[in-house]
Formats: sequence, C-alpha cells, structure tokens
Amino acid sequence: MATHETYYVPAQSKWPIIATVGMLVTVVGLGIWFNDLKAARADSHGPWVFFAGSLVLAYMLFGWFGAVIKESHAGLYSPQMDRSFRWGMTWFIFSEVMFFIAFFGALFYVRHLSGPWLGGDGAKGLANMLWPGFEFTWPLLNTPDPKLYPAPKGIISPWGLPLLNTVLLVSSSVTITIAHHALKKGHRGALKIWLALTVLLGCAFLGFQAEEYIHAYKELGLTLGSGVYGATFFMLTGFHGAHVTIGTVILFVMLMRVMRGHFNNEHQFGFEAASWYWHFVDVVWIGLFVFVYVL
Repeated sequence: MATHETYYVPAQSKWPIIATVGMLVTVVGLGIWFNDLKAARADSHGPWVFFAGSLVLAYMLFGWFGAVIKESHAGLYSPQMDRSFRWGMTWFIFSEVMFFIAFFGALFYVRHLSGPWLGGDGAKGLANMLWPGFEFTWPLLNTPDPKLYPAPKGIISPWGLPLLNTVLLVSSSVTITIAHHALKKGHRGALKIWLALTVLLGCAFLGFQAEEYIHAYKELGLTLGSGVYGATFFMLTGFHGAHVTIGTVILFVMLMRVMRGHFNNEHQFGFEAASWYWHFVDVVWIGLFVFVYVL
C-alpha cells in the first residue's frame, strides 16, 4: 500500500465542485453580458452574474491552493508528487498555447483567406455580387456593411503604448528570472525586491492597456462591434490582458508567501510554476505585438 512518502492521495474535497459552479456562473454571466452589449441593453445583469462567478472562483482558488500549501508544509509531498505537479503545469501551459494558437489562426484566416474572398478575389464571385464596391484591406477600416458594422476611425499605433507595454513585459521576464536565481542562492532580500518589481511591472502593463482601451473606444470608435478587425483585436489583446491579470495576482501571492518565509532551495515549485506562467504570458505578448499591432 502506497504511503505519503511515495505518493500522497488527499481526502475527498469540496473544491472541485465549487470550481465547477464558479466557472459555470462566470461563463454564463459573460455570455449574457456580451449578448446584451450587442443588443444595446443598458440594464444587463450579465456583469453582476460574471462578477458573482468570479468571486466564487476567487474563493475556490484561495481555499484550494491554501490546502495545497498546508499539505506541502506538512511534508506530505514526495519527489513523485513534485513530478506530477510539474507535468500538470506543463500540460496546462500547453493548453493555453493551443488556446492562443486558435485565435492567431482566426486572425490569419481572416487576413489571408476570408477577407480577400469577400473582396472578390479568386473564385468567390458571390461575395463580390453582394458587396460590389468592397475592397479588402488590413486593417479593415472599410467594412462591407457600414450600417451593421461601423468601421473604426483609426487603429492603435504600435509605437506608443503597445511598444511601452512590450518593454514592460520583457523587463518583467528579466526581473522574475533574477528573483528566481536569488531564491536558488538563498538571497531572500534580493528575491523580495525583484519579485515586487515584477508585480509592479505587471500592474503598470494593465494600467496602460486600460488607457489604450479607453482611447480605442472613445476616440477611435474601435470596439468589438466595429467589424472583424475590432473583434480579433479585442479577443486577442483582451484574453491576453486577462492572463496578465491572473499572472500578476499569482505573483503577488508568491510575494506574500516569500514574505512569510516560504520556499527554499529544495521546495520552490510554486514559485517556479508562477515564473513559467509569466514567461508564457510574455512570449504571447511578443506575438501579439508583431502580428496584431505591427504587421
């Protein structure tokens, strides 16, 4: 019979059920919110449902990960369990990579296949019959049906806030790496400073992205409803911003744990997993900056 020295099997837990309920409520709220935005309803209950689900998820994460931390400090995790955690995090990041590849694929399809077809290229003459005066260009500032999908007045320049955010995220990859090396060498003071700086860089990125969104909506008319360019722009940058938000929260939790004396040379996977996730977020942003803003 296996013991916790070989592989720890926890007791029955309520957290998976709470996680399922939280994710269901969050997604339902998001769906209601988006549909009401399309219908121009000002009294939508979608945001409230969405934030209620988010609170349930926050409660679940706090409780579930708190239980994992307690089990780790109780010495219940073996090297085999550590390998399981590493494989789990690896597959999770792989699933996130596939998630963003799907959106990048949609962007490629619109720019190089469906968009030119709507403009009458190739053998797709029916589209040209529907919109005889439409010429496809990217970014799409002239939609086939301006009444249904009003085109934006302009696009976000890549050499302003997007470039600044690129510098911030690349710098944050450097600071989290320095913090990781400080942890391995037992330099707790340097670890706290560089990890705190990484959290600040993540918060700065989110602040500048919020400023960019306000500029896009209020001054450029660039919204989710302004044609396929606006839809792909906000789906890619918005989901990435959500990942940066999650990553910043994770790093802040790591900072609080460091302040309490957690992690050492032998037991530091929680910190490593957070750094893996943050590096993934940074790499995705570089792809976004090149394919969404520049090209």
